[in-house]
Amino acid sequence: MQSENHLPQKLIVVSGPSGAGRSTAINILEDLGFEGIDNVPLSLITRLTGGEMPRPMAIGIDVRNRDFSANGVNDVLNQLRLRTEIDAQMLYLEANEDTLVRRYSETRRRHPLAPKEPAIQGIRREADLLTPIRNQAEFLLDTSELSPHDLKARLTDWFGHEGSALFGVTLQSFSYKRGLPKGIDMAFDCRFLKNPYWDASLRALTGEDARVGDYIETDARLAAFKAKVTDLIVMLLPAFREEGKSHLSIGFGCTGGQHRSVYVAEQVALALAQQGWQVSKRHRELDRHAVSLSGKTGS
Repeated sequence: MQSENHLPQKLIVVSGPSGAGRSTAINILEDLGFEGIDNVPLSLITRLTGGEMPRPMAIGIDVRNRDFSANGVNDVLNQLRLRTEIDAQMLYLEANEDTLVRRYSETRRRHPLAPKEPAIQGIRREADLLTPIRNQAEFLLDTSELSPHDLKARLTDWFGHEGSALFGVTLQSFSYKRGLPKGIDMAFDCRFLKNPYWDASLRALTGEDARVGDYIETDARLAAFKAKVTDLIVMLLPAFREEGKSHLSIGFGCTGGQHRSVYVAEQVALALAQQGWQVSKRHRELDRHAVSLSGKTGS
């Protein structure tokens, strides 16, 4: 166990599609006390973080890195997360297609993956390449509607406490058929709840839809399950924070990752936020479906 005077040093790996604000985020983190380095070859990252780090570090990675590959990035992340002397986390910045196209148009820059084609072609190629990396992120931030001032405020909330991240919680829904998400600290099984999949009118919907929520709420076991899970998490969060962790990832699984796990994750996230905890949400299977649909969009 790390003593209170020797807590792991913070390392934030910053990634995301070109135009989503990665360079701006690194500059903001530098203002918050981090040592910022952008576009580092993957082979050098473990060397840069070797030995004692004098202050927290923010490292930028994107498709322009010399030896970039999704598997390579994930391998480096896994190596970093195994080291006890650093607390390695990923900040992933993203934006919707329309916003990215507009930003490229305003700057008149060419997309690195489509130097002789419309920017939208490179944007979609990059989204496919980065999906496995996005799935590793502890912190997800959509910058589509954020000004630079808004981005700075959000990053200051997360990482502005003497160069270290405030304690945050990520709640993630997933399908057991695809296995447990990498990097989660604990998981709760929602497969015992009444399944909206068997109602034809609800099958195509998700747990974010109020009609699906109303259906699941008819299960008499749900209220007690939500209350007990929330109470358990609230009891554990201060203990994990005292142990030096700055982030906890909690999974909620069901058969398909579309209905029950999504709804319960949303409900528990709301309860935690109401008690003042910094909460982010991810729905792994819904995100995969959205990326799949975007890849099939016509030109």
